[in-house]
Amino acid sequence: MQRGEYSYFINPITDGVPLVEPAILREVGCAMVRTLDLKDVDTIVVCEAMGIHIGVALSMMTDIPMVIVRKRSYNLPGEVAVHQTTGYSKGELYLNGVSAGDRVVIIDDVCSTGGTLRALISAIEQVGAEIVDICIVVTRSDADIGRPYKTLVRIDVAEGRVRVVDTCI
Repeated sequence: MQRGEYSYFINPITDGVPLVEPAILREVGCAMVRTLDLKDVDTIVVCEAMGIHIGVALSMMTDIPMVIVRKRSYNLPGEVAVHQTTGYSKGELYLNGVSAGDRVVIIDDVCSTGGTLRALISAIEQVGAEIVDICIVVTRSDADIGRPYKTLVRIDVAEGRVRVVDTCI
């Protein structure tokens, strides 16, 4: 599906439609547990909205608390605005609940251009937290976030088709 010049793809994990089956969430959570460095991690960081269900699955499996980077400001002390630019949108996100010295993992549903993740990484570094690891469920083959990350499935989207390039689980 096209959104301007951006080739968009739809699936249950990255879009929540048509139906998110518990078994697929469990499998994604298990794959992340196997893939991530979770030693001494204080917090799982996810972005609203489509990172929430993935973060919840991982949090419940590991007992690591989760922070949701929200699309609206709560004006809490220490809140950091995260300006994101993606392949098809721009906007603000707001980081709360991450402090200097925290050890965090970032979880994302999909990474196409890397715009959201680059902005989030900058915000987390700005508060003085340490990013221990990053895992993205679905990554487009040309995604670049400026630092190493782990992905579960790498895809390519061209001519209205999605092709799995690699599975990293």
